[in-house]
Amino acid sequence: MPGPLKTEAIVLRSIRYGEADRILHLYTPHYGRVPAIAKGARRSRSRFGARLEPFFHIKTLLHEGRGELMTVTSVDTLAPHASLRDHASTLDAAARACDAVSRLFETTEPHPEVFRLLANELVLLSADARQARAANGLAFRMKLLLAAGIVPQLAACAACGEGEHLQGFSAAAGGVVCNSCEAASFALDEESYRFLLDALGRSLADVPDASDRALRQAERAITETAEHHAHVRLRPLLRTW
Repeated sequence: MPGPLKTEAIVLRSIRYGEADRILHLYTPHYGRVPAIAKGARRSRSRFGARLEPFFHIKTLLHEGRGELMTVTSVDTLAPHASLRDHASTLDAAARACDAVSRLFETTEPHPEVFRLLANELVLLSADARQARAANGLAFRMKLLLAAGIVPQLAACAACGEGEHLQGFSAAAGGVVCNSCEAASFALDEESYRFLLDALGRSLADVPDASDRALRQAERAITETAEHHAHVRLRPLLRTW
């Protein structure tokens, strides 16, 4: 990314550095994840103000700095998502969404669909605290797996192609498996299977809730898929499976 770079970005993470600076993890639509430094951002009279806090949707001008860090030279706020900070549940949901993006898409490879997905998720959480629920978080992660090219096979047995009796899930096989291929798989109830389908096929706002058992099985399927195919450990949304 030579020369100045003007881009939209979402602040995934903001870390105090030195006496007055901030190290930022930014996610951009056309440059992937970009590490940057905002010099003097923590000074009381900083021109950046609070615009570099996590979850801010911004427009920024970056310049090449030392090493891998770009240098932030200007920032305009597009959406602060301030209401996210009104509830512990939405704050936590937004942090987990940003963390999942950071782990699954850690390079500068562009994924504009991931940027749009994250931007939409933050808007949804900011507008309606009721969306800070496990079903929403799991649907968001399923859509991330789709963007990463590692979404599990759900239409038929990932091992033999059988379209019926899909009663298990195997990340190693690549998705759901039938009762003849269920060795080394875990049980996947019909409700869990339907939830995974809805998570892919419906918008984030329209994903229905499910029982605790179904959500735990869905989370296990998503987590093991990310671990097996992307070597990424996602932070748990639910306490236990």
